[in-house]
Amino acid sequence: MRGPPRWHHHHLPTHPHIGRAPPMPHPPLAAAAVILRRRLLLSSPLASSSSSSRARRIFSRAMDSSTTAAAVQHAGGAAAGEYEEVLGRLSSLITQKVRADTGNRGNQWDLMGRYLQILELEEPIARMKVIHVAGTKGKGSTCTFTESILRSCGFRTGLFTSPHLMDVRERFRLDGVDISEEKFLKYFWCCWNKLKEKTDDDIPMPAYFRFMALLAFKIFSAEQVDVALLEVGLGGKFDATNVVKSPVVCGISSLGYDHMEILGNTLGEIAGEKAGIFKKGVPAYTAPQPEEAMVALKRRASELGISLQVVDPLKPHQLKDQHLGLQGEHQYENAGLAVALASTWLEKQGHVDRMPLNHTDPLPDQFIRGLSSASLQGRAQIVPDSQVNSEEKDRDSSLVFYLDGAHSPESMEICARWFSHATKEQSQTCSKSRKILLFNCMSVRDPMRLLPHLVDTATQNGVHFDLALFVPNQSQHNKLGSKASAPAGPEQIDLSWQLSLQAVWEKLLHDDNKGSNSTDSGETSLVFESLPLAIEWLRKNAVEDPSTSYQVLVTGSLHLIGDVLRLLKK
Repeated sequence: MRGPPRWHHHHLPTHPHIGRAPPMPHPPLAAAAVILRRRLLLSSPLASSSSSSRARRIFSRAMDSSTTAAAVQHAGGAAAGEYEEVLGRLSSLITQKVRADTGNRGNQWDLMGRYLQILELEEPIARMKVIHVAGTKGKGSTCTFTESILRSCGFRTGLFTSPHLMDVRERFRLDGVDISEEKFLKYFWCCWNKLKEKTDDDIPMPAYFRFMALLAFKIFSAEQVDVALLEVGLGGKFDATNVVKSPVVCGISSLGYDHMEILGNTLGEIAGEKAGIFKKGVPAYTAPQPEEAMVALKRRASELGISLQVVDPLKPHQLKDQHLGLQGEHQYENAGLAVALASTWLEKQGHVDRMPLNHTDPLPDQFIRGLSSASLQGRAQIVPDSQVNSEEKDRDSSLVFYLDGAHSPESMEICARWFSHATKEQSQTCSKSRKILLFNCMSVRDPMRLLPHLVDTATQNGVHFDLALFVPNQSQHNKLGSKASAPAGPEQIDLSWQLSLQAVWEKLLHDDNKGSNSTDSGETSLVFESLPLAIEWLRKNAVEDPSTSYQVLVTGSLHLIGDVLRLLKK
């Protein structure tokens, strides 16, 4: 019997955002799906392959709703129903236009001022003691470290970050904990009803992220937090969080190439957008930056007449033998910036006695406690699969997921170094391992800028992927429901983007193997119709091959990270 269809190099699909993929069409997906359903091969373990060439398959199967129901379960029928209704209202605010649409900028941004008036938030925001952070990489980690430090110093904290991974309430943390469902519902309806009453065709309802920022301001003012930490959603100058006119201090985390369709094609242009959060009279700090980005940041700071101080990464000895709560060497850079932001905030609020004495000595105990206890899901997070590993209690974990939401070229390199280091530590306790990539990214990103950085850095650190799995995200960008419906039937699932990612991967491997006398004929990549199928396939192989530790790196999209976490915690 013939095997499943294969897409060879000269028939690989293309996508407008892929730089060098050959411009050839792929076979019609609907027809392929029909063939594949007849020829489903889920039985052969990863280690075996009878193919004489690099076979790449698509795995599909009609899914029942019990397999695909995604998200957090909420107790209580009435409360759950109200929560679902709220998520539906939020979903209605998500616009279908491209994020780079000019509506994200200019006069549309000025509507934020009108929304603040409607919600009577102008005065509360003016009184709020804000720490504002922008950046390409590490801004969420920097905010998390800073919040944890100030909470350890005894202050009531509010933290607004994005995106959420599993539940929208993750975006709003009070004293280090996601806002309760009861409070979330109360503040949501307060904002929603006022805006619905006062908006019309001339002043429409705010778009999704803008509503979230407004809701954060409402929550933090009503809860009377001592400090509000705001992570910029996108860019800086036109971000919804930038309605804050007088923050206590601003920070810029590491800059790189991301959202170029909106922010610009050079580091200078991108840095100029991020520097839009700088304010006259407000001290600003930045992590070390590439020269082009630093020039743009300093130019804007000079125009405003403010000091821009470059912060060195934290030194391990400053933690007195403690470890950072967030893993990865790059976190020392984020932690250094967080210490500077927290110290300046304390100084401005008159708490000089709680500040570090200098930039080199060990930190005060409250700072160390905050940095070592900080936690943020989906960033350098290691999750053993409890379902598989509970069946293998007599030995080390056989299926472990390494989750990191990297989605820019620079963060791909950081992610690869972390994965290499983390898996080497685990490999010391197991004799045989297989390294697998589980990947997806947004179609606005160019995988030719992402995957080579991941592969090259992993190779330089002694790690080679045995297999790559490409999947669509389980959650849709415009569906926030906590009990998402089953995906459309196989005929309706468009896998052209996943096939394009696979094409890039195969080309990378083909180029790397030129002249290497490689005779490996095993599978190197697979496309799955859904994430649950990919997880099921991994679990099946891990159970059937108990002598091998399966180490799965999940990266490319924070949405994908959230979907995986949801499935693993079910």
